[in-house]
Amino acid sequence: EVQLVESGGGLVQPGGSLRLSCVASGFTFSNNFMKWVRQAPGKGVEWVSGINKGGDSTYYADSVKGRFTISRDNAKNTLYLQLDSLKTEDTGMYYCGVGTNRGQGTQVTVSS
Repeated sequence: EVQLVESGGGLVQPGGSLRLSCVASGFTFSNNFMKWVRQAPGKGVEWVSGINKGGDSTYYADSVKGRFTISRDNAKNTLYLQLDSLKTEDTGMYYCGVGTNRGQGTQVTVSS
């Protein structure tokens, strides 16, 4: 059974930073493309970033490019998302995902 457990969310002021983590189990993490998606209150799910299985190719939505950094540690079965220069519009629930699976999410709130 695929399990994805996100952590690292919280309340931060605009311009601040957070680092999200996602610990994966139940599948071969190192053989899979991984992604982060988010959902703002009252809005649909937005794809944020993706990373290939080796970690040497990364992809970002235009809305986060230059501010967020995705990475992975295949030895630890862990996916990361570094969020810098946060904006109020980055507020939402952040989920890591593989294929059609995603975790329970971690809340990011950007507010002064």
